[in-house]
Amino acid sequence: MIPTHYFLILSAILFTIGVCGVLTRRNGITIFMSIELMVNAVNLTFLAYARQFHQLHGMIFVFFVMAIAAAEAAVGLAIFLSLFHHRETIDVDEANLMHW
Repeated sequence: MIPTHYFLILSAILFTIGVCGVLTRRNGITIFMSIELMVNAVNLTFLAYARQFHQLHGMIFVFFVMAIAAAEAAVGLAIFLSLFHHRETIDVDEANLMHW
């Protein structure tokens, strides 16, 4: 059986990679993927603690977070498609104004 702290270390590494991706990238989709990576790192932490403490609450919480993340992905990609349609770029520096 894999110890819980291995999962927590992996989760911290994934979260750090996600934060670095958000802070250093300019492409909107890359930033979006980095945010999803951070959400998945937090989900991994919830699952590790749920397994350690033999609780179902963490797994239920992860289920709801994943459902919300799926809806967020659909809305986010629709925003990026609209942005690309109107501005022909998804660079966040060029798309910081909300008018067309």
